[in-house]
Amino acid sequence: MRIGAIQKFSLVDYPDKTCAIIFTIGCNFRCPFCHNRELVLEKEFPNEIPFEDIIDFLKTRKGLLDAVEFTGGEPLIHKGLIDAIKRIKDMGFLVKLDTNGSFPKRLIDLLPFVDYIAMDIKAPLEKYSEATGVKIESDTIKESIQIIKASEKDYEFRTTVFKNYFKTIDDFVSVGNLINRAKAYYIQRPHFDKVLNPNYPFETFTDKELQDIQALMKQFADAVEIR
Repeated sequence: MRIGAIQKFSLVDYPDKTCAIIFTIGCNFRCPFCHNRELVLEKEFPNEIPFEDIIDFLKTRKGLLDAVEFTGGEPLIHKGLIDAIKRIKDMGFLVKLDTNGSFPKRLIDLLPFVDYIAMDIKAPLEKYSEATGVKIESDTIKESIQIIKASEKDYEFRTTVFKNYFKTIDDFVSVGNLINRAKAYYIQRPHFDKVLNPNYPFETFTDKELQDIQALMKQFADAVEIR
């Protein structure tokens, strides 16, 4: 498994828990708005952190941290992810997984070893290829959503929203129908530092528009928040 960075402490990434965040290198998506450019474009990331260094750090944080989050990039592209998670679980930490939902079979294999899953919903399914920059089989996204909803894990779905992909109310309803009766859905404001494609003509929503979106999406999830 390739690790590009570690954030040693966070109070906001795992609900009600303190956590460290491991950033894996590489992703199968090319979302123009991705703000982890250096992790996605592997050739731009010359330094890697050995996993044993992560373990050594976590040994010093027992009793101080509740959890460890794996994000990226896309963690599920790494064949060594399950073994890494098992080792961290054996140390007594909770584990959170961030994923783009494009590897449902691997997600099933990981379910016994994770405690919290956060899946990005990039756009309505018919606009997924535009939003991700690659051709996507929509059935994989739908399957991952159903796997997560049917699990007994804590989870959230989340969308970084742009008018480029959400032009009408129907686009949001389309996503709502995908996640219908979800535990939690987060509407995320974009961050434009170090995005993958800074020349992309991004169109963003106002705060008032985000509040209207939040009100609309409350029919599809138990909790709907803006980040």
